[in-house]
Amino acid sequence: MRNKSKRKWSWRIAAFMVFTGLLLLTGCVSEIPVSETEQEEMQKIIVGSDRYEPYIYLDEEGKFSGIDVELMTEAFHRMGYEPEFREILWENKKDALTDGTVDCLWGCFSMNGREDEYQWAGPYLYSSQVVVVREDSEIQTVSDLTGKRIAVQETSKAEEYLLQLNNEKVPDVEMVYAFSNMDEVYAALRKGYVDAICGHKSALNVLVESAPAQYRILKENLFAVRLGVAFDKTYDPEFVRELDQILKDMMVDGTTARIVERYGLDVEKALDGGD
Repeated sequence: MRNKSKRKWSWRIAAFMVFTGLLLLTGCVSEIPVSETEQEEMQKIIVGSDRYEPYIYLDEEGKFSGIDVELMTEAFHRMGYEPEFREILWENKKDALTDGTVDCLWGCFSMNGREDEYQWAGPYLYSSQVVVVREDSEIQTVSDLTGKRIAVQETSKAEEYLLQLNNEKVPDVEMVYAFSNMDEVYAALRKGYVDAICGHKSALNVLVESAPAQYRILKENLFAVRLGVAFDKTYDPEFVRELDQILKDMMVDGTTARIVERYGLDVEKALDGGD
C-alpha cells in the first residue's frame, strides 16, 4: 500500500479580489418569455456560485450567461421567482448557505459524496471529471500523473479525489495545488507551474478549444458526477421538492436538452450520465 500522507497535500491559494455585489441575472434566454413587469413582481431568490464557463460566466456585454444561468432562470420563472446571482468564493459556499447570504448553490455543483450535506434538487445534468495537459506533455494516461504537480479548484471533487490516501486507483501525485477559481487554475497550467489540471470536462474543454495547439484532454476520464442544486438542511423542503420536480419536467419536455445543445455539449451524455 502506498503512503501518500507525506507527499500529497494541498496548497490553498486565495483570490486577491472577490466580487460580492448582488447582480441580477440578465441576458439569459428563457424558454417561456417573461415581461419586465412580471419580473419586477416576482419574488427574488438569491443564487450563489462562482464563474465556471460554460455553466456561469460573463458574456461580452458583462451579463451573466451560461447553461446554469438559463436553466435556473427557466426553472425559477416556472415557480414564480426571479433569480438573482451572488458571486461567492467557492470554498465559502457552505457558510454562504448557512448564514443566509444565498438561498441555494447552483453552478456545476457535484452531488457525489455530498448527498447528506445539503438538501438537493436534481440531478439535472451529468458531467465527467477529466485531465488537461499541455500538448507537448509526456502525460498520456491518468496513471502518468504519478509524481506530477496538479492544479484544481479549491473544495472541488477533483481535489477530493486526488487527495485520497488509500485508493489504489488514484495516482500518487507530487502536489495538488488548490486555487480559488478556474481562471487561476488555467493560469497555473499556462505558465508551467503545474503539469496538469483537473475539472469538469465541459469547462476544461473551453480552454482546450481556445488553444487546441497548446492543450489536450486525456482520453481517460477520472470519474463521472451528478450535478444538482444545493440548499441548506433547514431550507423549506417543499420548495426544494418543487424545484426538483420542475427540473425533471424540463428534462422530459426537452427544455434542458435545447439549452445544453446551444452550448455545444453532447445532449445524450449530459442528460443520461454517459459523458
